[in-house]
Amino acid sequence: MYSLLLDSSNTNLSVGICKNNQIIYQNSFSCWQRQSELMIPEIEKGLKEVSLSLLDFEEIVCAKGPGSYTGVRIALTIAKIISQMSGAKLILVSSLMAMGNANKKYIALMNARSARSYIGIYDQGKVILEDTIKTNEEVKELIKEYSSFEVVGEGSYLGIETTLPNEVEGLLSWKELINPEEDVLKVKPVYLKDNYGI
Repeated sequence: MYSLLLDSSNTNLSVGICKNNQIIYQNSFSCWQRQSELMIPEIEKGLKEVSLSLLDFEEIVCAKGPGSYTGVRIALTIAKIISQMSGAKLILVSSLMAMGNANKKYIALMNARSARSYIGIYDQGKVILEDTIKTNEEVKELIKEYSSFEVVGEGSYLGIETTLPNEVEGLLSWKELINPEEDVLKVKPVYLKDNYGI
């Protein structure tokens, strides 16, 4: 079974191709505000490298947000089109979840600007803190509270050391824990409202 894994919700663009849950192609690179022009060429590059077509995928695994307003929509729109075209199942994973491995304990962070962060906390496949927005001071307190958890994401804006995410591996680790979407046409990105969680 072939799976296509996509994420463009934050500063990185990530594309992965799996065969029977083994990664056979992956690439992830920073391309802030260029995801729309680079996502399709990157998918085509991966398909060429492993000699597949879009119709070969049985499932598409895609990050659904939160994240950049435009970035979230790019990968999700492409995933919906491929799913409709090929009949592949569509599995949506939180963009924060996708930053870490479902088998680990971790705190996922994204800069939400205005001295705030998107944050989610996960413990070996269980959600400890649902995706939300917190002030950066609140985030620092949560990091202290969950001091045994790995912190994943870009931490420089908080002045802390973090592990950089591998979104392809993250999407792959979560996909078996999430049910496919029943109606692909009704799928919408997840945007956390400005006042959410504050």
